[in-house]
Amino acid sequence: MKIAIDVMGGDHAPKAQVAGALAAVTSYHDLEVILVGNEAEILDHLKPHKKISIIHTVEKIEDEDSPTRAVRRKKDSSMVLAVKEVKEGRADACISSGNTGALMTAGLLHVGRIPGIERPALAPMLPTLDGNGFLLLDVGANVDAKADHLYQNALMGSTYMEMVKKVKLPRVGLLNIGTESGKGNELTKQSYALLQHAPINFIGNVEARDVMDGVCDVVVCDGFSGNLVLKTIEGTAGALFSLLKKELTSSLKNKMAAGVLKPGLKNVKEQLSYSQYGGAGLFGLKAPVIKAHGSSDHTAIFHAIRQAKQMVEEDVASVIQKEIKDTNSVRVNE
Repeated sequence: MKIAIDVMGGDHAPKAQVAGALAAVTSYHDLEVILVGNEAEILDHLKPHKKISIIHTVEKIEDEDSPTRAVRRKKDSSMVLAVKEVKEGRADACISSGNTGALMTAGLLHVGRIPGIERPALAPMLPTLDGNGFLLLDVGANVDAKADHLYQNALMGSTYMEMVKKVKLPRVGLLNIGTESGKGNELTKQSYALLQHAPINFIGNVEARDVMDGVCDVVVCDGFSGNLVLKTIEGTAGALFSLLKKELTSSLKNKMAAGVLKPGLKNVKEQLSYSQYGGAGLFGLKAPVIKAHGSSDHTAIFHAIRQAKQMVEEDVASVIQKEIKDTNSVRVNE
């Protein structure tokens, strides 16, 4: 199995990508990695390795670039070349920490949508108090969605959790402002009606305040709402640890207490960290394309590689394609 990695995107590029790749090929004997980016910068962090190859380019898509224009004009950028490795069959999956919109555009243009999927969704795993995590989709690929899009998101999310995370009968919830079936706007009401008859374990509406309690395994929503939930969780976690740090270093007594609490606080921080959950999958494409967090360190890159590897092994794209085809046939016959 080969996975292509854009090493020029993200805050810690290329050091984090190289270190994550080294950890992955050491852990998985059947894995090879293709690093795409400036060879000289890569070699600053990498000695020649038989399971790691390099595609050299100095062109990069910047975070402020217009996604569509950048993908079409910067054809030799590290991101586009990594995606093309998948398109042309030299890699089974690709990963980038760069411009999210550009990665989505490149994925759609070069990898293509699964037949029957109207709009791919961006879906990260987020932490829960029990440590299992939940899948949230969509978090920004489509800020304006229709009920059919949320229906497809639910099918894709359920398939991923069952195939990759090995969750039996994943519980799928619809993000809403209340748990009652009649709550919400027209989108959530229409989506609720569709999801009731979907071939999934639909548990009804869920509220944002409950998702980290592990109320369900998959949370479905439009990209606007999902992005707000994602950023709120990230911001709250960051603010919480900033407050704790400030308080625990405010006096000698508190500093002594902090020394005792440090191992426990470290465990809590790791449990709330995105780095343990991999990246956000672009669900609905013909092959795995993973968007790693822009501030990903080597641990996050390693877990993104693990995630991509699992998606390839379980052939998630093909399973989703079959599920969509089967359910579309049933809905037409009805």
